[in-house]
Amino acid sequence: MYNTFGVKVNSLYFEDVGTLSDLIKILENPLYQNADKFILGGGSNVLFVQDFNGLVIKISLSGINVEKEDENNVYVKAQAGEIWDDIVSYCVERGYGGIENLSGIPGLVGAAPIQNIGAYGSEIKDCFESLEAIDIKTREVKTFNVGECKFGYRDSVFKNEFKNKYIIVSVLYKLLKNPVVNVSYKPLADYFAKNNNTNPSIKEIREAVILIRKEKLPDLTKLGTAGSFFKNPIIDKDSFEILQKGFSDMPNYLETDGKYKIPAGWLIEQCRFKGKIFGNCGVYEKQALVVVNYGGATGLEILEFSEIIQKRVYEKFLISLEREVVVI
Repeated sequence: MYNTFGVKVNSLYFEDVGTLSDLIKILENPLYQNADKFILGGGSNVLFVQDFNGLVIKISLSGINVEKEDENNVYVKAQAGEIWDDIVSYCVERGYGGIENLSGIPGLVGAAPIQNIGAYGSEIKDCFESLEAIDIKTREVKTFNVGECKFGYRDSVFKNEFKNKYIIVSVLYKLLKNPVVNVSYKPLADYFAKNNNTNPSIKEIREAVILIRKEKLPDLTKLGTAGSFFKNPIIDKDSFEILQKGFSDMPNYLETDGKYKIPAGWLIEQCRFKGKIFGNCGVYEKQALVVVNYGGATGLEILEFSEIIQKRVYEKFLISLEREVVVI
């Protein structure tokens, strides 16, 4: 099974691609010309609810290397099939800063920009320089800079106007030779305050992030999950002020545009879903944002359960939760 939810599904065609030339050959193959295509990375942000009647292309392009450097920065290039945490480890071990807060996130390098993955006060866009992607129709390789990717909260151009049009084959990251650590995220700040560490290194940041993640997220070898199932909703000021009157303890984060981000996990927990089991799936006991497969759940069962959560949250808070997980 190539998905971390552990859902058993099949595809009509399946190709595991290890080189760019092999990828081009597959895209040129007459057998696949009219077939629906799904690009699979680590399968850590996808929920299959049925068999896929088309071609699944598993991206396994590998390689990490320093592309160039200047006085202040090092530019590290990683192929799309590399495990995401491997490039984080690669950079931290060499003292290259800017990526350490994104430690421990499952998945592959190629999927990270699509989702603009983020955690512990950082996002991909903060250390992103450019990426190379192949046009599925023309088989031409194009370079996209940070502006062209149109990064947003768990969003990019590859989830919108370029969805199903390009396959990311490599990503170039811009790292700092003299790292500036980011402990703006409260759990990180609390961790270092507790340990009386006022000047943590990027290695210590990575270690702390991995430890915090392990404490609140399930072990993928034991439970099927895609991690955070929903996005944290962002609401306007008027809606926030109305909600705050009824829920004065509601945690919130003021965004630069004057809107407010509300933790989806808190909303779900207030609806008493945390730790609840429904059939073969449920909400993880240590983190309400995480939906898990306790064994034998179908993708449709997990999807229907997530819709129950969305309905309850809306009924209580008039907030519509949006799935972070891609449903196929």
